[in-house]
Amino acid sequence: MSKNSRTIKRVPKKAYEAELERLQIELVSMQQWIISTGARVVVIFEGRDAAGKGGAIKRIMQYLNPRSARVMALATPSEREKGQWYFQRYIEHLPTKGEIVLMDRSWYNRAGVERVMGYSTPEEYRRFLLQVPVLERMLVEDGIILVKYWYSVSDDVQEQRFQSRLKDPMRRWKLSPTDVESLTKWEDYSRAKDEMFEATDIDEAHWLTIESDDKRASRLNTINHLLSQVPYEHLDPEKVEIPDRPKADNYERPDKDLYKYVPDLAKDVTEHAELKKAKKKAKKKARKLARKAKEANK
Repeated sequence: MSKNSRTIKRVPKKAYEAELERLQIELVSMQQWIISTGARVVVIFEGRDAAGKGGAIKRIMQYLNPRSARVMALATPSEREKGQWYFQRYIEHLPTKGEIVLMDRSWYNRAGVERVMGYSTPEEYRRFLLQVPVLERMLVEDGIILVKYWYSVSDDVQEQRFQSRLKDPMRRWKLSPTDVESLTKWEDYSRAKDEMFEATDIDEAHWLTIESDDKRASRLNTINHLLSQVPYEHLDPEKVEIPDRPKADNYERPDKDLYKYVPDLAKDVTEHAELKKAKKKAKKKARKLARKAKEANK
């Protein structure tokens, strides 16, 4: 653990949940405006491993309509993709009218992990830094709203999160050999990030840094800022009336025995929980009676 390890002052849970709910309601309004106006939005999420990008994306997407909001998280390029223009496989995932695309990692892989781990050549890296500002200016000139977030996490907090993932069977998959090796290449990644910012922090699409040692704070700050980047207006939803359900006079449901059902695990879990609760209650009652009997015999 780093000598600079410190206690993180976190946003209180109740305050976080209340503000997150308010912001998510605004996100739904924002999406309705995007759909109605045909706007196109691209949000790039970059940063160190375990910096909290995925958690922020999850909270943004939680209540959005997946038909017009999606996450782009590309796997390692195939042999065919390696032979393409570097940006080609990313371009095809850009939004059409009325869509928002959240990029969980992006073309900036070339300036980060590929640069540090030697997955790209110096010439490919140099060409990338020259081309990406041109590409992003073209996107913005074409009307796309482009937002670029960099999640900054301290070395000790990153290590804590790695250790937590290692012990969690539901998040163990998040730890790849490349992720773990990033611990030993902290300074290399720092230098790569500095070079990337210098070459790609352009007026049309600035890099926006989010401090993410406190995940709750980083999520609130991300959503609040994203809302400020889209000039949306609140639209009144179409009026919907739910009709009365007609009586099923001419329909008789077939016997349930004709169908196949999945095993009712939930019923077993409920019965087990109720039994456990009853046993606990019985033990408590027995202890109470034993105390009364002991007092009576004094």
